[in-house]
Amino acid sequence: MKNRFDVIVVGAGPVGLWIGCELKLARIDVAVIERRSEPTAQSRALTIHGRSLEVFALRGIADRLLSTGRPIPTGHYAVLDTRLDFSRFDTRFPYTLFIPQAVTEAKLEEHALELGVDLRRGVSVQGVENKGDQVHVATDTGELIADYVVGADGARSIVREQARIAYEGHDARNTLMLGDVVLGVPPAAPVVSVTNERGLVMMAPLGDGKHYRIVMVDPEQMHVPRSEPVTLDQLAKPVAHITGQEFEPRDPIWMSRFTDETRLAATYNKGRILLAGDAAHIHAPMGGQGMNVGLQDAMNLGWKLAAVVKGEAPATMLDSYTAERRPVGEALYANTLAQVGLVTRFDPATLALRATLNDLLGIPAVNRRLAGELSGFDVAYGSDAKAALSAGRLAEGVRIPDVDITVNETTSPIYSLLAKGNWLHIAFDAGVEASSPDWLRRERIRFVTAKPFDHAAFIGLRAVLVRPDGYVSSFE
Repeated sequence: MKNRFDVIVVGAGPVGLWIGCELKLARIDVAVIERRSEPTAQSRALTIHGRSLEVFALRGIADRLLSTGRPIPTGHYAVLDTRLDFSRFDTRFPYTLFIPQAVTEAKLEEHALELGVDLRRGVSVQGVENKGDQVHVATDTGELIADYVVGADGARSIVREQARIAYEGHDARNTLMLGDVVLGVPPAAPVVSVTNERGLVMMAPLGDGKHYRIVMVDPEQMHVPRSEPVTLDQLAKPVAHITGQEFEPRDPIWMSRFTDETRLAATYNKGRILLAGDAAHIHAPMGGQGMNVGLQDAMNLGWKLAAVVKGEAPATMLDSYTAERRPVGEALYANTLAQVGLVTRFDPATLALRATLNDLLGIPAVNRRLAGELSGFDVAYGSDAKAALSAGRLAEGVRIPDVDITVNETTSPIYSLLAKGNWLHIAFDAGVEASSPDWLRRERIRFVTAKPFDHAAFIGLRAVLVRPDGYVSSFE
């Protein structure tokens, strides 16, 4: 069996699969290896946020997810009653998509296999050694060799460990519980959210017409070790105590504990080794951000690594991956810890703070600030980009909205013109050209001339160069 590749991705969860897809789309010889022999049946993540849907739209596969999931127009911050409003954003996806991670993973695996990704399950990595000009990966089925290795192998990443990349942060201090169960007495409302002096319960249907997910913070069980199994009784009694209602949970298909351990890799790239997803950042699952931030890591990394492997871009290009994505990880670190503080304390002071924040979320600017961070719509690369984003204008490092443009009398969404993983140059004034990086070959750019149109972000724009991940590279 073949053992030499351009890139080896360790981990075949959604993040590893998407990196594999991006690299294969760029005609990179890539293998994705996974220790599990079968995809996991449990779904830790249940949501795909709007920017992640845009990522999929950039490659023409968003409809595969939309056909299965259920759009929800709002989100939550720390399970506060005032919901985050996604309708304010300039996007085709002003919502979060409720969809089990197992389904998302299956759709991405299907896409990866269609592209020809070499996916190998049941392969356990035992060692990773960077030998300067290549990386050797020792597995239980033999040695593999690659120019680069990407660790998308989760919080206990052997790739990160072998690369000696520090994983800095906080140990677990609180344990929370979840259970996917049948309810003998389903709630009248589809979603239940209760926080009081007795604890916190969130409950929502899984979407299969049968099971509900219960997420619970029980003050009496917050210091139980994560490794201790959850019993149905440990779930049912506190739920009734906190909510004051008997839902009669039964027939669990999954029950687990999770913690608020929060860590961030010191760097996302070191020599020929790179990290993405939980291998780079872990946190309590607040606001459904983990998988989504990981997918966006993958989108940022894929085209950059492909250009370096091909010898088109300098190896220093990979430093921009850390420079752009680690600040996003820092923001994730901070906002999830802030939410943990609000969902693990039930004293009068914390409950009063929750009430105050509920009121503040009623202020549109405050609501938009947190909604933009959780959804990923407000991710921008560089201080100038963040200022431009606040002003509602395009700039280098700002995501381009997926508006319709007319080229040769044909109207198409901008994202459809990026589906092959190419760069895109749009001229609104014939003959005007935005600058491009010195290393970028012109054949990698798709050039189009579009009719000017009335859209706030594009007013006065004569030309724009868009990166393969949908962010502005330059403009005139």
